Amino acid sequence: MTFLENLPSFMLHAFTVAVVMGPLCALLGVFVTARRMAFFSDTISHSALAGIGLGFLVGLEDPTWPIVLFSLLIAGAILWLKEHTDLLTDTIMALLLSGSVAFGIIVLSLLKNRRGELHRYLFGDILSVNLDDVWLAIVLSSAIGMWLFTKLSPVALLTASEDLAHVSGVRTRWLNYAFVLVLTVVVSLSIRLLGIILVTSLVVIPPAAARNLARNLRQQLILSLIIGLIGGAVGTVASYHWDIPCGPAIVMACLAIFILSLVVGKFWLNQPTRAKSA
Repeated sequence: MTFLENLPSFMLHAFTVAVVMGPLCALLGVFVTARRMAFFSDTISHSALAGIGLGFLVGLEDPTWPIVLFSLLIAGAILWLKEHTDLLTDTIMALLLSGSVAFGIIVLSLLKNRRGELHRYLFGDILSVNLDDVWLAIVLSSAIGMWLFTKLSPVALLTASEDLAHVSGVRTRWLNYAFVLVLTVVVSLSIRLLGIILVTSLVVIPPAAARNLARNLRQQLILSLIIGLIGGAVGTVASYHWDIPCGPAIVMACLAIFILSLVVGKFWLNQPTRAKSA
């Protein structure tokens, strides 16, 4: 408590957002990694570059909502092309990623007076979050966390086998859309936390670490949430004490936990019953 009491307000805001969004990204990441959607989240995060450019182009000081809207547009385009063309999913995502990044760079090149702000969106600027951002993170995490736990069984079944989920009565198409919508919103809003380049790491690393230790899906969900929480908290504290960038510090904290989990899982919990899949 002494640490929190001595924090300046901007660091307290950053710490709160980190310990709220970190577990949320990690929780979603369990299903993202199991469904091999890491490249999807990477595509969404990089498409935010175009949203940033468009937001600045129309004169907005904070391009958060253009980022979210453009990311949703890209997510919708991925789903539409997947359903209506013969293109492979990774081809579609690579196409849209490269196109949105190119479009964003062109738009930003026209805004010579805003180029300096690009750095904080590429690498994160969690220290600039305000009280409104904190409440947004809390509300978003609460709403999505409640939705995910109410839909945990159908989402888990969909992750294991879409055909089995469909036969069991799950509305797979709409659940897929809902999951993609939730993931897109979380990834696009987390860009303030880690930046375009690093945001996917918060979705991938905690569940990967949890996978090294968990024996079943429930354990993986709980461990992933805890690792996301610890990574966010430790990274923010390290950033404050060592005067290093906060986003990369959070990623390195998560990576350190992953390495520890790898060692523990390999040499201490090396049992054949340990979970190999979600």
